[in-house]
Amino acid sequence: MNYSPEYLVGLVNELCKQPVETEWLEFKHNFVEAEEIGEYISALSNSAALIGKVKAYLVWGVDDISHGIIGTTFKPSQEKVGTEELENWLLRHLSPKINFRLYSCEVANKPVVLLEIAAATSHPVSFMQQEFIRVGSYKKKLKDLAEKERELWRVFDRVPFERGVAVERIADENVLTRLDYPAYFDLLGLPLPADRNAILEALASDELISRCEAGNWNITRLGAILFAKKLEDFPDLRRKAIRVIHYKGRSRIETFKEHVCNKGYASGFEGLIDYIVSLVPSNEIIQQSLRKTMPMFPAIAIRELVANALIHQDFFVTGAGTMVEIFDDRMEITNPGMPLVDTRRFLDSPPKSRNEILASLMRRFGICEERGSGIDKVVSDVETFQLPAPAFEQPEGFTKAILFAHRPLSQMDKSDRVRACYLHACLKRVMGDYLTNASLRERLGVEDKNKATVSRYIREAVEEGVIKPFEKDAPRNLMKYLPFWA
Repeated sequence: MNYSPEYLVGLVNELCKQPVETEWLEFKHNFVEAEEIGEYISALSNSAALIGKVKAYLVWGVDDISHGIIGTTFKPSQEKVGTEELENWLLRHLSPKINFRLYSCEVANKPVVLLEIAAATSHPVSFMQQEFIRVGSYKKKLKDLAEKERELWRVFDRVPFERGVAVERIADENVLTRLDYPAYFDLLGLPLPADRNAILEALASDELISRCEAGNWNITRLGAILFAKKLEDFPDLRRKAIRVIHYKGRSRIETFKEHVCNKGYASGFEGLIDYIVSLVPSNEIIQQSLRKTMPMFPAIAIRELVANALIHQDFFVTGAGTMVEIFDDRMEITNPGMPLVDTRRFLDSPPKSRNEILASLMRRFGICEERGSGIDKVVSDVETFQLPAPAFEQPEGFTKAILFAHRPLSQMDKSDRVRACYLHACLKRVMGDYLTNASLRERLGVEDKNKATVSRYIREAVEEGVIKPFEKDAPRNLMKYLPFWA
């Protein structure tokens, strides 16, 4: 892919936000020996496959401690090994011949070089007949780590849902008929190639399609689920189209309207969110003697929860897809598959997805967060709107997120108050702060004269075991609280 300069700058900045170097990410200052680069390609490619990443990265011009941009003197196009260009030399010594590409760009007015490496697919990648792997931020020989090697082979034995084939052996023109390919280039900020072959090769580079015998193409499940013009054209994916149901009242007895979003998740996402937001009624809220008309639910919260539901669903659960249900007093967003982390830890846990290939592309398209901060945004926006805290549940075989419409504090029951205290403590914790009587009063919109009431709410949460004092012996007016897991 020939990425735009803006895309490369954005990608480097996102990589620099990683708290530490990882199994799929390495930072360097200046050029290292060509042989060492080859070993890094092997190690990073194998590690990316092991943890379910589509790509791994080696970046020159970034400090490996602070992750600050320091610039580099490395110029890939000028580097040779003997008389051979560096990229050709590296490719010749890799087995199998995986995709990798060196990009040069300027970030903060300093030269940076980015090496993008595809994850290993069928068996470990070797360089000069030696296989490598990452352990944390260290490069090791794979043969010295027998358990890692066995685990890596187990990964190759499992075919992710996204890499399966949705439609087999179709001609070039039929690929372009079934997929909304212009949306792919729009989401990446790239111009649409004038040549059909260039379009197909670009789609293939991200595994949206793959070559098959006789020069035809397969459309992968990844390509179909993200960019289908009509999901109903793909028999295995028809039931994965998201349903939006708007009910009358607070029950499922009477339906206003039901809509099935038949487009791919990536190409149809913005239209889907606009449609959901258009169905959300407004509330008239009185704050400090002023009447304000506000949407029932924050748009950002809707966007993040819908994206999470699409990305983290279990595609192997047949006959079920993601569903958004809108009631007079709440919105429920449900996806098939049990959550991979405790629902109480959604806000602070590192991102974990059963569909990492899908999630990685959705991050590149700007539809979801790279570092798992989506739930932080949901809770923060709910607090800004002074709504009841969202709920995260796991009915058998499913994951459900619930947004609640505004209602006065006097009408919230104990479970509402305890949930609000807990999520407020979690949000404060990830911000490096603490829940206090004052912060909870601000979150709930309670006047200063009602400190005693808020103290009672805090006591309820402590008794339920969801928060705990930071210092048990601190004076009452200086008490601070943490979530139970801190």
